This record gives sequence, C-alpha cells and structure tokens, in this order.
Amino acid sequence: MSGRSMPCSPGEIGNLFLFERLSPEQLGLLCREGRVEMFEPGPVYTEGDPATSLYVMVEGTVVLSRRIGTEDVEVSRTSQRGVYGGAMQAYLGDRVRQAYNNSMRVTVPTRFFVLPAPVFAEIMRAWFPMAVHLLEGLFFGTKSAQAAIGQRERLLALGSLSAGLTHELNNPAAAAVRATSTLRERVARMRHKLALIAEGPFSRDSLASLIELQDRTVERVAKAPVLGPLETYDREDALADWLEDHGVENGWQLAPVFVQAGLDADWLERVASTVDREILGGALGWLNYTVETELLMNEIEDATTRVSQLVDAARQYTQLDRAPFRSVDVHELLDSTLLMLSGKLGPHVEVVRRYDRTLPSLPGYPAELNQVWTNLIDNAVAAMTAEGGGGTLTVRTAREGELALVEFGDTGPGVPAEIRERIFDPFFTTKPVGSGTGLGLDISRRIVVDKHHGTLRLESAPGDTRFQVRLPLTAVPRTETTEQTEPTEPNEPNEPNEESA
Repeated sequence: MSGRSMPCSPGEIGNLFLFERLSPEQLGLLCREGRVEMFEPGPVYTEGDPATSLYVMVEGTVVLSRRIGTEDVEVSRTSQRGVYGGAMQAYLGDRVRQAYNNSMRVTVPTRFFVLPAPVFAEIMRAWFPMAVHLLEGLFFGTKSAQAAIGQRERLLALGSLSAGLTHELNNPAAAAVRATSTLRERVARMRHKLALIAEGPFSRDSLASLIELQDRTVERVAKAPVLGPLETYDREDALADWLEDHGVENGWQLAPVFVQAGLDADWLERVASTVDREILGGALGWLNYTVETELLMNEIEDATTRVSQLVDAARQYTQLDRAPFRSVDVHELLDSTLLMLSGKLGPHVEVVRRYDRTLPSLPGYPAELNQVWTNLIDNAVAAMTAEGGGGTLTVRTAREGELALVEFGDTGPGVPAEIRERIFDPFFTTKPVGSGTGLGLDISRRIVVDKHHGTLRLESAPGDTRFQVRLPLTAVPRTETTEQTEPTEPNEPNEPNEESA
C-alpha cells in the first residue's frame, strides 16, 4: 500500500523517540533515502506480504491486527507519536523470512516516515554495527537455545509418557498372565471333574440336561449384573445357606463365584432338579469350573482390550501413521492424550469431560496439538497436586462462530496476578529447579498462534484456572520459518525490544 507523498523534515522526524539521538547529518540521510507519506483511513500493509518498508508514525492513529481463521482480530490501537512497525528484522537479511507478521491500518489521516527495508538494513549495519551483532546474536542465540531446550522438553515429556505408558501396560498384561495361568489350572480340573461325572451314575438324559444347563450358565455369566458390596454379601450368604442345606461340601467357596456370575437360588434349584442329590455336589463343582473359566476369559479379554486401547491411544497421540496436516477430530486427540496421561493423573485428580459433540473436525497438525494438550494438562495437574492434594480437571469443547474452543480448567490455587503476563515467556517457570524448563507454555503458544492462527489465553482465580485454546475451523498450514513471530503491538517509548511486525 502507498500513501500521498509529503515533504520530509529532518527536524520533525528528529523529535521522534526512535531518531532523537541521531546527528543532523544522519537525519538528513534518512530524509533523502526515506519519505513521508500521508495515509487516508484504511490499510497500510497486510499480514503475510513481503516486508518492504519500516513505518514510523509521525501523527495519527494506527491499529494492528492478526489473522485468526477467517477474521482479523485487533491486537493494538495507539496514537503515540513515534511508534513503528513493518520490516523490523530487515537487518537479518535472507536468514529469516521477511514478511509482515501482522496487518496495519489507520483510522484517521495518518502520516508515516517510511524507510525502505534495504536502506534500513544498510543503515543499521553502517551506523550501529555493534548493536546489529548483538541483536543477531540475541535473535539466533535465543532461537538455538529454545530449539535445544525445546528438544529436551520433548524428550522429558516422552520419557514421562513412556514411563506412564509402561506402567499402564504392565497392569493389564500382568492381569492377563495371571488369568491365563489360573485358567489353565481350572481347565485341567474341569477335565478331571468331567471324567468323574462320566464314570458316575448319570443317565444320557441327565447328562444332556446338565450340558444344556452349562450352556445357559455361560450365557448368564455374560449378562451378570454389577452388584454393590451389601447386595453381594447378602446373595453370597443366601447361596451358602442353600448349599449347606443341600449337603454340598465347601459351599462357602462356591457361593462367591456363583454370585459373581449372576446366579441365584432359583438357578441352583434347577440344577438340583436335573441331577440326583448324591451327585449334586459333583455337578455343581463342574459348573463352578465352567463359571470360573468364563470369568477368567472375560478378565483376559478386558486386559487385552485395555492393552489394545493403550497402544491405539499411543498411535493416535504420536500420529506416527498420519499426515502432518489434516482434518482432525479434536475429541479423539483429547481422549488419546488423557489416556496417555492417565498414570500421571492418578487417583487424586478427577477428570470431567464436557464435549460438544456437534463440533466439526478442524484442520491442523494433530501431533503438535497433542503436545499442547499435554503441556496444559501437565500444568493443571502439577498445580493441583503440588502439595500432595488433588482436584478436578475439566476438559470442555465448544463452538464459537468459526472457532473451536478447547478449555482446560482446574481447581488449583490459581496463577498469581503478578506473573500472569509472564507465564507464556520462554524459560519462565514456577516449578522447582530441575522440574521444568519454562518452555511448555511458550511452545504451546507458538503451536496455537503461529502454526494454527489461533489464540491461547488464561483466566485464573483461586479454585478456577482455565487455559482456553481457540482454533479456526477453516485454515491452511502455515509455512515454517525461523523468524520470531509473536508481535502484539507497535513499539513505543521504553519498549525498544518489542517487535511489532
């Protein structure tokens, strides 16, 4: 965009805080190489376009905005003389992508001193060589440190997840091994009992009835209800009395198994009516092994299903077999992350899911979104369990126009007001030394804001802390660059290091 050219006065631009220490010769060079332009209300430059100029406001009002989904969201509005934006990183040359990181517009007729990016870069290198070296070292050094420590953060998270996953896999695997060993023993006893029955005085009709009863018993095991402790005790007591009344030895051992299988006194009466009294104990013993066998196979099925779910959650979490950018169901990502972190959640953290199942799929990088969920859940759990306590983690999704909201709420002590502005800063952490790198929230912010054009915000009060992620439901993948990409407002006095574009 370009405005109406106007005369450039070295004295006027010399009164701007950015140029107030320059010599008359330097101010004269700026006026010769740059220009003053008047912009009528409307756009000055657009986010994503090549960064061709540095803009320093002489007078007027500027508004900066960022593109989030299909909307431009205002992030700053100011009338402060001397604020600047545009090609702020021109002095870094081709080592970073030179593009405007936000959009600028003016609401009233506004004058800018406009300096072409190549001229600004050359002036910086000629006039301030030491400052340029320091700025380059700071920029690329910070990038390298963030990359190295970010890698360590991911490795630590991976190690923690691996330990938790190993623990979660060990429980069902060990249960399956125990159940298999017991099942082998029960099958052997059932074969022995079957041999005794075959040698006993059973008629063909009695054996057929007993086998039919065995099949129906198996069906009842599959439909056995879940009983409370008191009801279980009452039923076990009633069955034990029945078995004792009918002369069945060790009835107190059979009763708990029959109750667990959903069998009652009426079922026992059917067995008693099928076989003679003298062989009732043997028949019930044989059916007991049948019931135990079914229960053990159910246990094995539950254990192996749990293993399969964990493996599927790990695959879903890591997204190893998926395209890096694709349309994703955010609820699948959340569930896989919660399952992967179930070991860390422990018994003292209650998880409440409040999902809006009408929320459509959204485009994004699923593996990196899972990293965001992991960081936010980990912080919430750490806050609630810091002093050995617990709490409630609430995961909520909702639709807000063309945005998807994913909210993580916890009942921890909250984030103190004096540090809320710093929690997204790189390397800032409230965890003890050695417990965190301070990059979890910074990485999360970059993934949400830079890669998905979304927002990450905090609302906190004691007992109610919420991290809110808003993601556009329509978006395109963002080009990877090495530039620093989190400007929020134009630079003003006393803020010389804050980027605006």
